[in-house]
Amino acid sequence: MTQLGDFNPAYGADKFGFKDLARVAYNFEAPFLYEEAMQRREGILASGGAIVAETGQHTGRSPKDKFVVDDALTADTVWWDNNGKMSKENFDTLLADFIAHAKGKELFAQDLYGGADHTFRVKTRVFTEYAWHSLFIRTMLIRPERDELAAFVPELTIVDLPSFRADPKRHGCRSETVIAIDFSRKIVLIGGTSYAGEMKKSVFTYLNFVLPAHNVMPMHCSANVGDKNDSAVFFGLSGTGKTTLSADPERTLLGDDEHGWSKDGVFNFEGGCYAKAIKLSEEAEPEIFATTKRFGTVMENVVLDPISRIPDFDDDSKTENTRIAYPLDFIPNASLTGRAHHPKNIVMLTCDAFGVLPPIAQLDPSQAMYHFLSGYTAKVAGTEKGVTEPQATFSTCFGAPFMPRHPSVYGNLLRDLIAHHHVDCWLVNTGWTGGKYGVGRRMPIRVTRRLLRAALDGSLSKEHFRTDPYFGLAVPTSVPGVEPHILDPVKTWHSKAEFVETAKKLVGMFRENFVKFEPHVDEKVRDAAPMLRIAAE
Repeated sequence: MTQLGDFNPAYGADKFGFKDLARVAYNFEAPFLYEEAMQRREGILASGGAIVAETGQHTGRSPKDKFVVDDALTADTVWWDNNGKMSKENFDTLLADFIAHAKGKELFAQDLYGGADHTFRVKTRVFTEYAWHSLFIRTMLIRPERDELAAFVPELTIVDLPSFRADPKRHGCRSETVIAIDFSRKIVLIGGTSYAGEMKKSVFTYLNFVLPAHNVMPMHCSANVGDKNDSAVFFGLSGTGKTTLSADPERTLLGDDEHGWSKDGVFNFEGGCYAKAIKLSEEAEPEIFATTKRFGTVMENVVLDPISRIPDFDDDSKTENTRIAYPLDFIPNASLTGRAHHPKNIVMLTCDAFGVLPPIAQLDPSQAMYHFLSGYTAKVAGTEKGVTEPQATFSTCFGAPFMPRHPSVYGNLLRDLIAHHHVDCWLVNTGWTGGKYGVGRRMPIRVTRRLLRAALDGSLSKEHFRTDPYFGLAVPTSVPGVEPHILDPVKTWHSKAEFVETAKKLVGMFRENFVKFEPHVDEKVRDAAPMLRIAAE
């Protein structure tokens, strides 16, 4: 086979088992990958220089098609209630079929690091069928120096073949789409989907499995750092504001999605950002908006004007989940090292479409663990077929699809780190105020930013707090520059009776969801559950 580019010749594609490939292009950068993608009609150019690709029927991840090999390593360590199970024999067949499917094809390979901490990073090789997928993963992970490539020996190998179609009977999966992980052999196979995010989340899943054994906490969070080396992490599910709120011009951006917390501090897993693009505007998010006009940015399912090629970020005709991927250094104040000191603040973001949670509340350690294990946010009407009113979503550890171990493993690690480093914890509602979705309005981003800055600079802790009667949270009664009524959600609703009924409903959802975790936590965490403390008025 023809092998082009910079790579370790002792660890070529044949070392993995590939045979009779037409060509493998190793570690090429954006100009080459742009040319290849255009020649293959994989994407088109947007005004400003970004490349735009469509992902077909899969415009998001396929969590139900994700499987872990059940073997001696994983049998008693993987949280099987949350992870699909595949036999070793089925995986062997799947791997052989992937190798056979690749025969005669031209593949692209990238050698990259998952993790900015040299002690815990994983050397990752990603083989892709599409040129734009190669550019995407090169953008998203950490790129070695060119002189490191000649000695690069991969530890984790990902094979991404969108044209492959799995056979459920033959491969022990659910559909023609498959994401299969063998932790023992350190292999990930992705087939039947063109959604590029599956690759980056596979690296995250792998790190979520291996790092806890080293007492390192993997986190689905963004992070930034103040001028006093006071780092902050922002947990949150998709759409809650992780990327937006961590991109603060007054703080250095560490990363927007995945980090680890070790004895030495916080470190980014990635070398790029993957931001939701729907409703993106230059006024609200200037740093992120600027990346959409850069050569090297990858946009997924973003609609372009057919003549000017200017993106229409308000157009959700292809999907609500339009995305942009860009190198971290496209953000002017991004960290050059990807590492920072232990966090001073932890922020848990929730988009409460019911409109009853306060815009910010301080959490004690037991409440922090409760809300971390709960991982609450809410879907809004219209975002998915059949969703006609707000629906509560509980994704434990703010990232259940990527958690191969039981949530208590991550919860206990986080609890111990919070206690050891005396971290302040906050719950921030970036969702609705003045009523639920369809009645109220989205929490103004200027209010959220002002509240967060007060929390991160320490001034908010000095304010007077009240105890929320519905969720038991410590809520500030006043913050300079913020209208006092917005801090007390019931005062923003037209009907107090409707607010109370909605709050009761959400309290019940929290308590019902947490039942499965009660055997794994202590009494203090169980007592941190929301409960109605409403006095007669």
